Amino acid sequence: MTHDVKAIISKAISLLTEAMVSSPQVDAELLLAHVVGVERSQLITINQISDEQLSDFEDLVARRANRVPLQHLTGIAYFRHLELAVGPGVFVPRPETELLVDAAIAHLKKIPAPRNAVDLCSGSGAIALSIALEVPGTIVLAVELSDDAVKWLAHNIVDHAAQLEAVGSHVYIHHGNAGDRTLLADMVGEIDAVVTNPPYIPSDMIPRDPEARDHDPAIALFSGQDGLDVAREVVVVAADLLKPAGFFGMEHADVQGESVPALLNNMTGTWTDVKDNLDYNKLPRFTTAVRSEAKSVGR
Repeated sequence: MTHDVKAIISKAISLLTEAMVSSPQVDAELLLAHVVGVERSQLITINQISDEQLSDFEDLVARRANRVPLQHLTGIAYFRHLELAVGPGVFVPRPETELLVDAAIAHLKKIPAPRNAVDLCSGSGAIALSIALEVPGTIVLAVELSDDAVKWLAHNIVDHAAQLEAVGSHVYIHHGNAGDRTLLADMVGEIDAVVTNPPYIPSDMIPRDPEARDHDPAIALFSGQDGLDVAREVVVVAADLLKPAGFFGMEHADVQGESVPALLNNMTGTWTDVKDNLDYNKLPRFTTAVRSEAKSVGR
């Protein structure tokens, strides 16, 4: 028996709307495209699906209605020009982070190849791979602590190996703590850009969205009472690694638009051009700065 696609999608949209999923039509269409094995844009060419496909689709819609992340259901997260493998144990990259990557890429493109960048708290590799692929001739060191996340990171680097080779870039994994000043000690003063999306949610603050609260790993979300425990370590590591005039960019919570720039400004003589930046929703989202000429790191 076959089933009408339009009616099936319409029913799924109603279910997801009732479950307060933020993008019910897009999610329903992406899930059906995943089941049928086509791109979402090709669904218009599909009129009927089989009993087995309908059963698979209804199962996925029910799980999405229970706020399992769409990316966990399809196994794919889209970020800039990337298709990344994701699942339990790794933070699902968000569109807001693309603006931080824009700022890093703009800086790196002004520097002749070869260039060096570091992605601290790399997770799935969204930032590291975007920089490496969009700025040819760049070496990116991807630092990640979580054993689970490192597996996804390695998977994604392998998946993009041919593209990396084509543009003459490389991404190398460093499995360790982003706040450890000894981890990349041999690269002190050698890096053109350090970018990071660290855990930054205060420990007593529960994320609004069930997708993040119930499915993103805690190690990627929480960072002490004010959410800045990892940030305090990362800004020092970044200052160690960067060349004079090197770029630093760090994502933060929308309530940290003053506290994160203050971390940098309190490191006497270390940073210039400290600036906070808004996301797509016009909320404070990431801080950028330029490494000063000073060699010592003020604390």
